[in-house]
Amino acid sequence: MSFSAGQTIKCTVKSEPRAEAPRKTIERLMRRDPDVVRGLKRAQELRRRRMHAYIRGGRMWYDREHPARIVRVETGRSWTMPYTPDLGKDLASVSSYLAIEAA
Repeated sequence: MSFSAGQTIKCTVKSEPRAEAPRKTIERLMRRDPDVVRGLKRAQELRRRRMHAYIRGGRMWYDREHPARIVRVETGRSWTMPYTPDLGKDLASVSSYLAIEAA
């Protein structure tokens, strides 16, 4: 598993982890997919527009929607992302659940 910085890699979920920590790590890696990033940025902008502001105790309070969970860790799901050196340890920690290859 040696990739160079900036190289595009493809990851596929081989099996779903039962523990919460590796599941969250895989979700965090899935959110680095360029298509997912675009969706997250758009959702963030829409949440900012729909923010509910009200006066309570003489000051403004803001009630904001919770963000949508747009990635799901399911067997067979795949995504692409650019490799950066800081991902090495994360990918190594969940490598038993993922099939990682150059795209």
